[in-house]
Amino acid sequence: MSLSLRQQQFTRPNASFGPFRFLEALPWLIVAATMRVITYGGGPAALPAIIIASVAVLLAFVLVAQRSIELADGQTGLGSLTLNEQIKLALGILWRVVLVMIAAMILASLAGFPGFGPNMMLGLDGMAFDQPTTVGKFWSATVAAFVLLMIVGADANSGTLSFMSAIKEFGRRFVSIVAAIAVLGAIYIGLGFIQGAVRHAIWIYGQTAPHGHFVKNLIFFVFIFSFAMLRLWITLLVLTYGLKQSYRDN
Repeated sequence: MSLSLRQQQFTRPNASFGPFRFLEALPWLIVAATMRVITYGGGPAALPAIIIASVAVLLAFVLVAQRSIELADGQTGLGSLTLNEQIKLALGILWRVVLVMIAAMILASLAGFPGFGPNMMLGLDGMAFDQPTTVGKFWSATVAAFVLLMIVGADANSGTLSFMSAIKEFGRRFVSIVAAIAVLGAIYIGLGFIQGAVRHAIWIYGQTAPHGHFVKNLIFFVFIFSFAMLRLWITLLVLTYGLKQSYRDN
């Protein structure tokens, strides 16, 4: 697998989605949203559901990352990956990110902020879905940055994922990446207010509308994955731009 934002020569590949090329990630976000609903229901299905949801978010992330890199005039081998290779890539990222989130949760507890612990475990989920706290929103932006750095860093490691390489890249491009994380965190906050307002409007509509439960649930479900798609687009566009700027600065 070969990934690079450093190459400025670029040939745009054909895409079946045309101008809506980012929408090819939508099916994975629908899967993720469905699994999240199952997770909130609890029971023995909750754990496998959250794992499937996380993998689905990462698969959507990979697809949108490919398009974002291409829009940044970069070259990427993500488009040549088969579904099995995409899943393998997502699983490789997942266990590394889970370890980081567990470490962050433990550090938050040891630092005297046990209330932040659960939010640290939502870092991956927050790349596509709304985080409940401001700290959590910036944490999700940070997690998204490291996921992108791991994907791009695979080029320098012959297709092998390396979290340590991502940390080194983060340090090497600290100013640009931190600026992108700050901007993205602020955008997440704004999106949270907008999403909350729309959610409230849908709730009011659900109390007064004559439609049955199926239609009301469908409207709410569309609301969830529509904002998830928007959030993921913005996430990759902001982080890819920041990463591209770091290459230019260097």
